[in-house]
This record gives sequence, C-alpha cells and structure tokens, in this order.
Amino acid sequence: MAFARAVRRPIGVFYYSACGRFSSGNEYSTVASKLENLSQNKSSVLLSGYTTSPVRGFGNFLRSFSSQAPAVSDQMSLIKQLRERTSAPIKDVKASLVECNWDLEAAQKDLRKRGKVLASKKSSRTAAEGMLAVAQNEGKVAVIELNCETDFVARNEIFQYLALAMAKHALLVETSSQQVSGVFPFGPELFEEFKLNLDHPKVSGETTVSNAVTEVAAIMGENVKFRRGFLLSKSSAGVLSAYLHTSPQPGLGRIAGIVSLEVEGENTQLEAVQRVGSELAMHVVAAKPLFLSKDLVSSEAIANEREILKSQAESTGKSQMAIEKIVEGRLRKYFEEVALMEQKFIVNDAINIKTLVDNLSKEVGSPVKVSNFLRVEVGEGIERLEASDEPLAQTA
Repeated sequence: MAFARAVRRPIGVFYYSACGRFSSGNEYSTVASKLENLSQNKSSVLLSGYTTSPVRGFGNFLRSFSSQAPAVSDQMSLIKQLRERTSAPIKDVKASLVECNWDLEAAQKDLRKRGKVLASKKSSRTAAEGMLAVAQNEGKVAVIELNCETDFVARNEIFQYLALAMAKHALLVETSSQQVSGVFPFGPELFEEFKLNLDHPKVSGETTVSNAVTEVAAIMGENVKFRRGFLLSKSSAGVLSAYLHTSPQPGLGRIAGIVSLEVEGENTQLEAVQRVGSELAMHVVAAKPLFLSKDLVSSEAIANEREILKSQAESTGKSQMAIEKIVEGRLRKYFEEVALMEQKFIVNDAINIKTLVDNLSKEVGSPVKVSNFLRVEVGEGIERLEASDEPLAQTA
C-alpha cells in the first residue's frame, strides 16, 4: 500500500525530497536558489513557479530545457541530412549536431574538422589495399596508386571517384626530362600540391590532391594515401595499350599492364597493332616480366642467378664441365622467365613474344618493336617501401 501511494506521488515531489533530504524545512527555496545559479536569465520565472507550486515549477524547468533541442522527428531528419552530405558514421554525425545545437551547417564544418584530426592520427597505419587508376590521352598513359587499409574502402565509390580524378589530372604532370625508356615515376612530393576540381556530392570544389585525400580519409575513417604514380609516353608513330586486372569499372583495377609499341612508316594498319598491344598488356600482367629483353638484364642479376644455379648444380656431384652446361641451360630458362621478349606468349605458348612481334611486322608491312612496358600492382613492396622509401614497379 505504501509503495502504491509512493508511485502515484508526482515526480516533482521525489525530486525535491531528494534535493532537500538533509536540509531544513525551506527546501523549495533552496532548490530555487540552485536553479537560479544554473539559469540566471530565467530566474524570475523559475523562482515564482517554485514559490507557488513546486511541481509546476519543476515542469517549467523541464520544458525550458527540452525546448533547446528540436523534436525527435526533426532530429532524425537532421541526422539523415548530415549523413547524406558527409557519409560520416551516424555516431559522429549525432555528436556533431548535439555539439553545434543542431545547426546543420555548423555541424558539417565540425565533422570536417573532426575528420581531419582523425585522419592525421590514422596516417601512420599501414595502407596496403586500394586501387590503381589509369587515364590515357593520345600521347600518354598515367597510372596512380591510391591506398587504403581495407578492400571494403577500396570498393567505395567516393574512394574510386577520387582515384580516377587523380589519374586524369596526372596526365598534366610535366616530366623534367624525356627519359630513354619513356617511363616517368613520380611521388607525393611532386603531385600532392596539384589542384583538383572535384564534382561529387560528397567531395566537391577546387582543392589540392593532399587535401582531397585527407577529406576522403576522414569520410572513410581509414588511412588513405597517394603512394606513387607513373607516366608512360610514346613516340609520334606508336601505340600505347593498357590492361587492368580485377577491374570494378573502366579505368580502375588492382594490377595494370601497359605496353608501348613503335611502328616505322605512316601507312600502318594501326588496328592490328592495337590488337596485339592489348594482348601484350594482358601478357605483362600475367607473366610478370622484369626486363624488356635479355640484353637489358643487369649484370648484377645475372651474376646472382649464376651463383645460385652453380651452387645447385654442384650439389649433384657431377664434373665441372657438366656443371657449366647445367648452369648455362638453366640461365637460358631464367631469361625466358624474366625477359619479356623471351617469354612464351600466354595466348599461344608455341611462340615467344619476339616471334609475335616479328609476325606483326609482317602483317602490317612495317617494322614494329616493343619500346617499353610497365607493370604495377596494388600494395606490392609495401613493407619494403616503409623501410627504404622507394617506389617499386616492373618497368622496361
């Protein structure tokens, strides 16, 4: 019975009982004085409410407090709007709105500040996933590698949009000198201050590559970084062919193969050259050549391989003459594995790449040669990069 009567007592009575349990009889005025310190601009209203009716005064206090925040339906609408604008986690969206008194524009700015701080804190994490983006014009092909921590973020359309935008802009990078190979590597120090003009609902406006990467990192909640880029150019009479493996959409992939073919003569059947160029780009991805031809294999690489092969041959216990023959035979096999022109063609292993190019020359009626190639894979050599700070890729 006593408990039932207690349940029916107004909540205001419980509140004042708790506040004035150890005070004298004038407990309501004590609470009013405390509230006066908390809200001086409404002290006269609150004090008068408590003097006449403690319960009604407490209700006025609750109503004045709840009026500072919008209704629940409006709160959900604001959370949804800010979430759509920024793609930030709902927890962070709500926290920013509460911090900014449910001001949408102020909360959006607050989220961007929070995101940049978090992005800088996460910049030391290893980012071995990501995407390669390829862009091409008449004379160049640009490849950039944009890294993140997980494959989930690599599949995000905001991440992919940024990668494609960066690749298109990389075509504008001016090479300091025309290299013999036609391959120009570049890193963050050259590219990150370039201006991008982005047109995406979540990332838009003119900004630097560095700021755009930081903003996307804030949205994704992971370490996102531009790692490296390559420009491959061709001669006036030539063809550039690119192939992307594991490609979620045109221009993106996890492995890129690019081949440059040079053709002598003007009246050349470019369709045939382009067809073979596309097949060679696919071959480069699959066969992983390290050098263009066996003549370009470094003397250091040959010496190391010869030493390994000789050690293996000596373990057989055969004569020195036999060991030399074994080493030379295995060395020829090594060239077939690492030199592009010596490799068996993946589409038709009855011929090697040198024979394929010779047959193409006969078909088009003009000499054709492979001038250079490039193979890049997402995340290759990440640990080695952290130790030596050198970009890695297989180039001619």
